[in-house]
Amino acid sequence: MANGTATPTDLDTRLEAHRTELTGYCYRMLGSSFEAEDAVQDTLVRAWRSYDKFEGRSSLRSWLYRIATNVCLDMLTAGNKRARPMDLTDSPPLAQAALSPRPDNTWLEPMPDARVLPTTDDPAEAAVAKETVRLAFMAALQQLPAKQRAVLILREVLAWKASEVAELLDTSVASVNSALQRARATLAERQEPGADAAVSDPLDEDQQKLLDRYVAAFEGYDMTALTALLHEDAVMTMPPFDLWLTGVRDITGFMTTLGAPCAGSRLVPVQVNGLPGFAQYKPDPEKGGFSPWAVQVLEISDGRITGFHCFLDTQRWFPLFGLPLHLEAEADQVEERA
Repeated sequence: MANGTATPTDLDTRLEAHRTELTGYCYRMLGSSFEAEDAVQDTLVRAWRSYDKFEGRSSLRSWLYRIATNVCLDMLTAGNKRARPMDLTDSPPLAQAALSPRPDNTWLEPMPDARVLPTTDDPAEAAVAKETVRLAFMAALQQLPAKQRAVLILREVLAWKASEVAELLDTSVASVNSALQRARATLAERQEPGADAAVSDPLDEDQQKLLDRYVAAFEGYDMTALTALLHEDAVMTMPPFDLWLTGVRDITGFMTTLGAPCAGSRLVPVQVNGLPGFAQYKPDPEKGGFSPWAVQVLEISDGRITGFHCFLDTQRWFPLFGLPLHLEAEADQVEERA
């Protein structure tokens, strides 16, 4: 089909076919779910408007990545680096814990797997895609200068050739290789021991049993059972608050004091950032049933939970994940009995 003869419907279909992988790319670049989706929409609109100028010297996919890269680099000119609480503050002892919120644009944001992980029949490709949207890797990416970030994602995640990246960025192969070397060095310095490296895809039997025990412990608010599941150096975060806690004693201590209203919650499984996760619904004393409270992302290593990350801005996150903003108590109990 010649570029000039594509019908609007044909072109929309061809562009939309790239939405998921472009969203994954922009999410890795920007660290924000909503900014990534905005960037992709901007990319597709620009492509649609300028398609008659597309000369076909590269593939449509390469052309879209060029546009998306420029959109992301423009959005990153403000220099904002999205972060996790542990990237910004020290972990205080529980006695000094205070819930101090920071603006939304401070935080690395969660993302549903379905929006950023394209369908593939290649297990190795699927594994790389999942590993490179996990929170620890995403946080490390945010420490890279914007162009190094683009080079590393294109070369290491998407497996582009250095010559292809050089053409996309209008630079030399030597410059691309240098940027990649520096980016790799930065990531190596920030590599966290354990982190979530032991999460298999799909979850193995022991990991699934660990999650089942976690659900039972959390919904029963059984701190003894939860203690048995947490790594001794486990970390708990709660964006938009900059507080983060480390160690079983402080985490369970927080849950029975400031976090006590979460007792009696219900957990609904979600697939988030290539990791196991849950939508947490807290009892609603006014309306009855359960109201949204957090999207939880769990990191696992050596048969224990090492990271317990709760994203609390439910009016933003629950619609993004396609989750209801209320659970009826009776329906929930019927499901439990079933």
